[in-house]
Amino acid sequence: MRQVPSDIEIAQEAKMRPIMEIAKSAGILEDEIEPYGKYKAKIQLSAIDRLKNKPQGKYVDVTAITPTPLGEGKTVTTIGLGMALNRIGKKTMTCIRQPSLGPVFGIKGGAAGGGYSQVLPMDDFNLHLTGDVHAVGLAHNLLAAFLDAHLFHGNKLNIDPDAIMWRRVVDVSDRALRNIITGLGGEGVLRETGFDITVASEIMAILGLTTGLTDIRKRLGRVVVAMTRDGKPVTAEDLKCGGSMAILMKDAIKPNLLQTIEGDPCFVHAGPFANIAHGNNSILEDMMALRLGEFVVTESGFGADMGAEKFLNIKCRASGLKPNCVVIVATVRALKMHGGLGKVVAGKPLPDELKKENFDALGKGCANLKKHIENMKLHGLPVVVAVNRFLQDTDKEIEFIRTEARKSGAEDAVPSEVWMYGGEGGKDLAKIVAKACEKPSEFKLLYEDNWPIKKKIETIATKIYGAAKVEYAPEANRRIKKFTEWGLDKLPICMAKTHLSISHDPEVKGAPTGYTFPVRDVRASVGAGFLYPLCGTMRTMPGLPSDPAGAHYEIDENGKISGLF
Repeated sequence: MRQVPSDIEIAQEAKMRPIMEIAKSAGILEDEIEPYGKYKAKIQLSAIDRLKNKPQGKYVDVTAITPTPLGEGKTVTTIGLGMALNRIGKKTMTCIRQPSLGPVFGIKGGAAGGGYSQVLPMDDFNLHLTGDVHAVGLAHNLLAAFLDAHLFHGNKLNIDPDAIMWRRVVDVSDRALRNIITGLGGEGVLRETGFDITVASEIMAILGLTTGLTDIRKRLGRVVVAMTRDGKPVTAEDLKCGGSMAILMKDAIKPNLLQTIEGDPCFVHAGPFANIAHGNNSILEDMMALRLGEFVVTESGFGADMGAEKFLNIKCRASGLKPNCVVIVATVRALKMHGGLGKVVAGKPLPDELKKENFDALGKGCANLKKHIENMKLHGLPVVVAVNRFLQDTDKEIEFIRTEARKSGAEDAVPSEVWMYGGEGGKDLAKIVAKACEKPSEFKLLYEDNWPIKKKIETIATKIYGAAKVEYAPEANRRIKKFTEWGLDKLPICMAKTHLSISHDPEVKGAPTGYTFPVRDVRASVGAGFLYPLCGTMRTMPGLPSDPAGAHYEIDENGKISGLF
């Protein structure tokens, strides 16, 4: 059996090409590149305008079945598929999100892929990169400071301190900051508030959905932070903060260019949460990449009911871009879990029963895969299943999944071994994806802009989640009425729910049907351009575990990092 070193050992042994070479191979001009050291760069938005008349490449979104808490290798598959498409002669750009530092130092680990399917430099990717997340945090907290200063200096806008919706952010998993009191010691208005993690900020969602500097300036100004005592919205523009926020985002708005472990171009930009926000990389990144390559492979957060549904109905609605194919990543272990086996806990070894053949559990668990295939086909798109193969998986199990996927309408289900073999281990998958992309695009949105808010929510809940009906808490009904009065009912819906189940309940596995889907509140991200119903209890600030990953990191006198995954 081939021994695979740790991710950071593989990354540190890889020979990287200078970023100027990567840019040139992608078709980016020298005066469009802003290097950040030797191996990463920002790309000026002028490149999008220069390339606008070039043919658009095929657009492939990689998503997944409902994952275990360990994740199912979606990023590994995304990067590996991009490398594999290049290996079969298709000029391909890979586009992914930037990770939050909170999970990196907490429990999740990195987001640069793994094994021989990674983005380099892996350590920079998982740490500060070019500072975009910090710019988002500063712009967000500047607005919070303007708001509190306005209250302190007399509150001319008549803001209701009990109707303030704008908290502060920091990109650390810090449960002690979830709920705080500001203004102690007479240094402002005494009020309850708290911190979210930076990637949950609406500013991050705006970065993911903006189409340029003029657009981001308008979006930032539209951000609603509070209500007045007579129930009117208070915006960043009202607080005269929009211009300053846009200035802080002027460099962060430019996509970042890195490379895969095989020297292919990889764009990295934006990192909105997929359970609160829309969970996808930036529109700007995709717009640029689609004019540079024959294929673009991008990734949506969590399962297809989460990031992919939002990719299709929020991101594609905003960009006007039409995908050609969806790849759903599945694993044998996750399907067995959905069939009733084992309890998977992040940070703990995989239960032994998930490592053994069990076709009864696998067959029951395939209901989850079938539902995700059905959901993507509702949008008129061909679906390819990538079975991310682990060492314990057998040929019989892979073939079983393949048969079930085909019966459910997938083009095919193909084992992917990119973690072990890089692009070479994904060539069969790449060939099937390329073939699927040749089909005529029949992409369609799930709902129309002019539908009432409740009709949009109920369409997602019944069509995508399998619910029989939706039940609204009194607060949700009040918010829906208020947002309709404000003219926000034309906005798309960004469901905020657990990623561990198709339903609202993280304990319910498989493909539940016939249940009542609860909406306890509805909130507005007016700058980002969506409403987000809260369905179940959501955490916007994670906490560190008893043994955080960061406790095992070290750096030597030469700057070499160890312990990072």
